[in-house]
Amino acid sequence: MPSAEDVANRDTVTIAGGIGTVPDYVGSNDYRLIPVAAIRGKVSGFSFSTRGTYLYVDAIPHHGVSKVEFNLGPIAGLRLNRTSRVKDPVVRLLPRLKKAFEVGAFAGESFHGLVDPYDTLALRLDVLHDIGKAHKSTVFSPNVDFSTPLSRTTYVSASLGAEYVSNKFADYYFSISPADSLRTGGALPVFNANGGLKDWKLGLLLNQSITGDLLGGLSVFGTAQYSRLVGDFKRSPIVSQRGSANQWLAAAGLAYTW
Repeated sequence: MPSAEDVANRDTVTIAGGIGTVPDYVGSNDYRLIPVAAIRGKVSGFSFSTRGTYLYVDAIPHHGVSKVEFNLGPIAGLRLNRTSRVKDPVVRLLPRLKKAFEVGAFAGESFHGLVDPYDTLALRLDVLHDIGKAHKSTVFSPNVDFSTPLSRTTYVSASLGAEYVSNKFADYYFSISPADSLRTGGALPVFNANGGLKDWKLGLLLNQSITGDLLGGLSVFGTAQYSRLVGDFKRSPIVSQRGSANQWLAAAGLAYTW
């Protein structure tokens, strides 16, 4: 097994692809299959990764092994909630929403070698703002991630996170205006959603090498996430009457590491 110093200093890129299942919209109890893809790596000390439809780049280069590292960098991505046709016949009557083009930054600290020389506990705060014409507001997301190899061929990561949003965000995605209620023939009552804690979430990722080891070659991955809508987001008619506050995401596929 290479030393933690050797692992930390090497350049690496991993590309992954597969298939996933996601709620038809945030708060839906209908699910659909989608293709999934991801990339993560470290080149010349700079780390980058995708999380869903967002790209993260750590602007602080890290060389060698440090017990504590500070992480800071930009984020950019898309929020695609209710931007395409939905399955529910009542929610389908509501106007389609616009894509949210979100940019921002993350900051946090990573702690290494807590249980073994290769593990990482990362505390991170994401701040994103819609620069397009969708919710036009800022989202705050605190996150905690713990990752470690269980062996030279098996890697596991667990995460805990939440989203805090504004009244404008809540109104755009979860309110039902009088006009919206009329469009549904009164099936969805008028509802005014307020911001605050939108949801909390738990995630798990497992990666198993099938050629070589975690430092290179082909591997298979599986990931799952459970989230729970709370407050007005749970009480919105598109959730309480037509969907569910319990949300699941899952994906599986193949990855290759250089």
